[in-house]
Amino acid sequence: MPVNKLILWDVDHTLIETGGVGSKVFREAFEQVTGRKINELADVTGRTEQIIFRETLALYDIDEQDDYFPKFVQIQAEGYRQHADEMRQMGRALPGAREALAVLAELPHVTQTLLTGNPRPSAEVKVQIFGLDSYLDFDSGAYGTDDSTRANLVGVARRRASQRTGRTFTPKTSIIIGDTTSDVKAALNGGARIIAVASGKTSAEQLHEAGASMVFDRLTDTSAIVAAITRD
Repeated sequence: MPVNKLILWDVDHTLIETGGVGSKVFREAFEQVTGRKINELADVTGRTEQIIFRETLALYDIDEQDDYFPKFVQIQAEGYRQHADEMRQMGRALPGAREALAVLAELPHVTQTLLTGNPRPSAEVKVQIFGLDSYLDFDSGAYGTDDSTRANLVGVARRRASQRTGRTFTPKTSIIIGDTTSDVKAALNGGARIIAVASGKTSAEQLHEAGASMVFDRLTDTSAIVAAITRD
């Protein structure tokens, strides 16, 4: 009998690229919330949005207010909706992402969702813009609004997925697919397997060094990706 699997997809540089629109939307939302123009952001790679937002506040010596981040989350998601056409022009669904999602969606023992540093509203809009949303159960996922520490999101997603599906998922049957060393560390520290994809800024060598035993250059070899996921 097939073993139930929980697939935890990262979003940026794993499933999609925004083509620079993501940084634009962040800046616009940040400026609307704080009233301050900004020229740079804190480092974004593999980090939760809460951390990026707080460190960007610190870059500009802006005192954090309790309502800043909740407001930012809503304005950011609306920004992606407003810039959807631009994102389709500048960005893309990464090669092989749609095919891998589609094949896995046909397997009855597989639950696919997101584990991402993005707030849920923005994560949903971003994958919807590229037509990837129908393959994912957003309610089973974990997001940057749930916890600022990425490893803690693994347990959040596992609990939600178990409640949603009635299935039991373990560290062995929970699999993060992501492109950064933060994804690797989240799996190792949060209790999940990791399939790393060198489709972002992080090289295959760096992903191996971080502890990933399985690294793909991209998602285009669908059969190999599916075999890696479904093996016991």
